[in-house]
Amino acid sequence: MSTLTKVGRTRAFLTVFLKEVKENLRDRRTLTSAFLTGPLLGPIILVMMLNITLNRQFDKAEKPLPVPVIGGQYAPNLIASLKAGGIVPTDAISNPELAVRKQDADVVVRISPDYATAWRKGEPVQVELIYDSSQRDANAAVERVTQLVETYARQQGAMRLVARGLSPGTAWPVVAARRDQATAQARAALVFSILPYFFVLTVFMGGMYLAIDLTAGERERQSLEPLFANPVPRWRILAGKLAAICTFSAASLLISLLAFAVVGRFIPTEKLGMELDLGARFGAQVLVLMVPLIVLLAALQSMVAAFAKSYREAQTYLSLLMFVPVLPSILLSTMPIKSQDWMYAVPLLGQHLGIMQLLRGDGVTGEQVGLCLVGSLVAAVLGVLVTARLYQSERLAISG
Repeated sequence: MSTLTKVGRTRAFLTVFLKEVKENLRDRRTLTSAFLTGPLLGPIILVMMLNITLNRQFDKAEKPLPVPVIGGQYAPNLIASLKAGGIVPTDAISNPELAVRKQDADVVVRISPDYATAWRKGEPVQVELIYDSSQRDANAAVERVTQLVETYARQQGAMRLVARGLSPGTAWPVVAARRDQATAQARAALVFSILPYFFVLTVFMGGMYLAIDLTAGERERQSLEPLFANPVPRWRILAGKLAAICTFSAASLLISLLAFAVVGRFIPTEKLGMELDLGARFGAQVLVLMVPLIVLLAALQSMVAAFAKSYREAQTYLSLLMFVPVLPSILLSTMPIKSQDWMYAVPLLGQHLGIMQLLRGDGVTGEQVGLCLVGSLVAAVLGVLVTARLYQSERLAISG
């Protein structure tokens, strides 16, 4: 008499669940994907990269910045003003255009030889800033030099007006007063906009190899047919397998949230006037938003793996499916649209919007949470029903 018959049909779900969990806890590939590579190493690597990037931006915005200057002898007062702003003029280079393209310099200042002549005549003078806008790492240096030159220009322009007996305000009859309403957390959200996709990908990777092994893997090993031969409804077997996949995915997400809560404290956001809170409250709210998505992704992975005849074929199919979670991020980055409440009911998109709201410090309303949970849960139920129908097919148990 089979194990499932002994425990009875009512315990079939628990038996399948425990069996799959125990077996895959011994599989190094599943454990590495679910508990190590993505959820643990991912946050550490991401935070290290952000630390390097933010520190470099801070250094270029605050610390002394070496800048090659061509023709500095023609504008000694301008050079003195740049030095006062933390710019360290270095020797001129023969080919500044090539230097910035090769990233030998972030920005090069070039002063025209006729600078002094035009200045004495009271004519506008030109100072060239040579840079490569495609080099994102150079933007902070370019912005810093630009602001210093423009500040010097405004000061000298005001002095010219005063020398002629005019008020400096004459040159600026209208002044734009900028009132930035972005909070410190909102500014940090722009830097960490990758987190929603990262969490979804963590859930996906946490259950992917388990989903492949429990369907295509068992089919290839010819162990699925004996399992289906037991006098137990197929949906109970599927429920046990889905519960195992969801357990690994949820554990992967939980490890990732804990890792971010720890390593997030080492991100120097305060240097750039930002604030980031990835603590327990943030993690708990993200976990609530992701619960129905965990079930949905488990059902989709099982469904896709059910069409494969071998482990490798299922791995190929699921690798293609992995691109689905990136769609909301691409949509919102290429088509910046104002979020509306109904969008929270769209699976993946709702989670993305909700996590971004949490990062910004705005929080999510009860209605938005409800829409996110209901919309994703309905999609999850549909995915489970379709997968359950596939499990009723006799062809699923036949390999080859």
